[in-house]
Amino acid sequence: MARKVRWRSVVVVMIITMVLMAEGAGTPTWCVARSNASEQQLQAALDYACWAGADCIPIQPNGLCYLPNNLIAHASYAFNSFYQRKASAPGACEFAGSATISMTDPSYGSCVYPSSSRYACPLLLFWGFIYHLCSPFLIFIVHFFFCD
Repeated sequence: MARKVRWRSVVVVMIITMVLMAEGAGTPTWCVARSNASEQQLQAALDYACWAGADCIPIQPNGLCYLPNNLIAHASYAFNSFYQRKASAPGACEFAGSATISMTDPSYGSCVYPSSSRYACPLLLFWGFIYHLCSPFLIFIVHFFFCD
């Protein structure tokens, strides 16, 4: 019985993988700070994002994204870093209403904001699909059926 369930899981993941590969990587998205958010909201959300796993090194003094040295720019970078590290999962760009999804690349000069389409997932998928641009749903399916 367990063997049948495992094969069904393999078939489901293979079908999802083929569909995603046929559709392409999709439209890149970024998570940025809302211009109407208060300074208190932005500071609290920035602190949370950096504490919870965002890469905040580029917004430190001498970092590539330190300038402009203002709260909205730093919060936008941290929010996006957190969002991308969470594989653009629903709810990863909330920050208590102080952030929003953008379809416009906020990168400038040497400060490059990673986008959802730039993140390759190093999952070993079946029969030659070694690296693939993953959706959060595919990561969930692979983890649910094959990881304990």
